[in-house]
Amino acid sequence: MAEEKKAQSAGVWPTVKPFVNGGASGMLATCVIQPIDMIKVRIQLGQGSAATVTKNMLREEGVGAFYKGLSAGLLRQATYTTARLGSFKMLTNKAIEANDGKPLPLYQKALCGLTAGAIGASFGSPADLALIRMQADATLPVAQRRNYTNAFHALYRIVADEGVLALWKGAGPTVVRAMALNMGMLASYDQSVEFCKDSLGLGEAATVLGASTVSGFFAAACSLPFDYVKTQIQKMQPDASGKYPYSGSLDCAMKTLKAGGPFKFYTGFPVYCVRIAPHVMMTWIFLNQIQKAEKKIGL
Repeated sequence: MAEEKKAQSAGVWPTVKPFVNGGASGMLATCVIQPIDMIKVRIQLGQGSAATVTKNMLREEGVGAFYKGLSAGLLRQATYTTARLGSFKMLTNKAIEANDGKPLPLYQKALCGLTAGAIGASFGSPADLALIRMQADATLPVAQRRNYTNAFHALYRIVADEGVLALWKGAGPTVVRAMALNMGMLASYDQSVEFCKDSLGLGEAATVLGASTVSGFFAAACSLPFDYVKTQIQKMQPDASGKYPYSGSLDCAMKTLKAGGPFKFYTGFPVYCVRIAPHVMMTWIFLNQIQKAEKKIGL
């Protein structure tokens, strides 16, 4: 009986390990990146440059403002990153098995990344909505502020005030943005690891650093237009007649394109890149360290 339980346990851990590792690495990275993410959201909401936003936040709200929404950010990583990195690992493992153990071509990695992004975003959309609202709350008139105290209070209020389905408000652009981000992030990382090891002959540390840098850049470049639309949809408020400024993500994209041209979608790109790239890099670095620690203790 003991041997049977041990066998079952041994079979469970390899299955859940990619999900546990992915969530843990994403949460650790979020703790470091949260202030930059806060600035990025304020820039997208039209509050000025990175320097202006930072100065105003420090003067008017204090240092704590940079960590507003941290609980929602951690909850988002616990759902979104757990699901996307875990499912990506499972999908690529299955694809490699089907490919007789040979490395996957880039297009197959991209497809695995797209799928993993959609899965992760579906799980993480409620926490993502709570995070955006908490970060944007201080930019609203006092009468319109929601004053959420933490992520769970935000989720409770959203359900109580707007219904359960409101938790997935903006889920369409969230999923599309996640698919674009993960296609850039996951496929480029795996491809860069192979290139750094096989073609350049780099060691483990240099490989992880180089591949994570490439991964971070492509994640930002692929996802910012979708992130911009997602943010506009999630933070919009109805006017006096109850009408919203956008009927959906496509309407938002078309109105944005007409009003500001294609570069409007890249508003705040330097800060967004600074926010996304280090988060991606640290996620991979933390993941690598977690995996090394697990090997040392025999997990």
